[in-house]
Amino acid sequence: MPHQRKKKNSEVFGIARSVRPESYIDRGALDDALRRQLERETHVALRGESKCGKSWLRQNVLPDAITVQCRLHKSVVDIYKDALSSLGVKLELEETAERKVTGRVEAQGDLGVKLFAKLGVTAAIGAEAAGSAKRAPIGHDVTDLRFIADLILVSGKRLVIEDFHYLSVAERKKFAFDLKALWDYGLFVLVVGVWSESNMLLYLNPDLSGRVHELSIFWRDEDLKQVLDKGGRALRIESSGAFKAAAADNCYGNVGLLQSLTLKSLDLLEFYEEQEALTVIDDTNVLESAAMEYAEELNPLYQQFARRVSSGIRSRQDSTGIYAHAMAVIMEADDQSLIRGLRIENIFRTARGREPRIQKGNLRVVLEKIESLQVDEDGRGLVVAYNEATGEVSVVDRQLLLYRKYRTVQWPWEDLVAEAGGVPKPAS
Repeated sequence: MPHQRKKKNSEVFGIARSVRPESYIDRGALDDALRRQLERETHVALRGESKCGKSWLRQNVLPDAITVQCRLHKSVVDIYKDALSSLGVKLELEETAERKVTGRVEAQGDLGVKLFAKLGVTAAIGAEAAGSAKRAPIGHDVTDLRFIADLILVSGKRLVIEDFHYLSVAERKKFAFDLKALWDYGLFVLVVGVWSESNMLLYLNPDLSGRVHELSIFWRDEDLKQVLDKGGRALRIESSGAFKAAAADNCYGNVGLLQSLTLKSLDLLEFYEEQEALTVIDDTNVLESAAMEYAEELNPLYQQFARRVSSGIRSRQDSTGIYAHAMAVIMEADDQSLIRGLRIENIFRTARGREPRIQKGNLRVVLEKIESLQVDEDGRGLVVAYNEATGEVSVVDRQLLLYRKYRTVQWPWEDLVAEAGGVPKPAS
């Protein structure tokens, strides 16, 4: 009988691009709920913070999809370009409005040619000097979204828009209006992203009423403990009640953070693979050590976030130090306020208590720019987001909450407050 290879701890727990079946939990039967909605004639919106399991859920339920990843400064036109590019179709658009586009689509590969053929567009064949036949690119002028929708429909795949929150408010609104047209054409889209208030797409376009169904991903402590139980069974490791409670408390309701802390705890215990016999973990101190070590590893990530924002602050002539005060107030808010959404009125009240010259209108302008200050040249790295519709700041990446709990380095804006004439809060 051949020897069966033992599972590695990193094959069961940890952040990964693909689903880890041994620790994947169908939280609240959400998989079935998503499947039902995808079978209906409706758009679906899937919302939840970073690393809450949105991608694993989508992959588990809809593994073969046309997936477009949004980044800051991306446009609706870029979404269509990326979607069709994955189908071997080149899209060149000059102008867009609701339902109307000016441009051209061109088949560039065999898949694109086949899709065009399904729509009744034939390929042009040209003869080369050697006498062999060559298939030339074929094109089609488009004057509305219908042809683009039809190309995606004949591919037999669902269009998925991930990280929708990275689009600007203007581009989100454009796409929300396009969603109404796409619904009319029978193309139903799955939109995935982070936003604090429910039914954001309806807020952007009320005409989507009855045409979009939103599902929210949130994790109860009981769900998170199931992840530890299921993954533990694969490794012959059992977590005590105290350990599971401490793990759930330290991950701020985020399954990705739970996965990371669990893997690091197993490493510290030197449980690198499946155990020979059932082994119980009941030492919560190892979880605390894992959290501190993980926070130290996150230091470059969040100090880079801090430097990006500080760079934006320093590049502006601002005698009140409003950027520095705003970030100080946000970072000093309690966990639940940042998870639920910290209202601009509360930020203004606290910031004005620190610097009486700060005006609410100026603060609103600052918050509207806060996302662009965070991201890198590739449009990635969003940590906190401002929802202009609701006037709230919320944490997009909940690892920030763990990092600030255990950080040992002072935030840059604390020095900026002092430079602007205020008194910085001591590092905690």
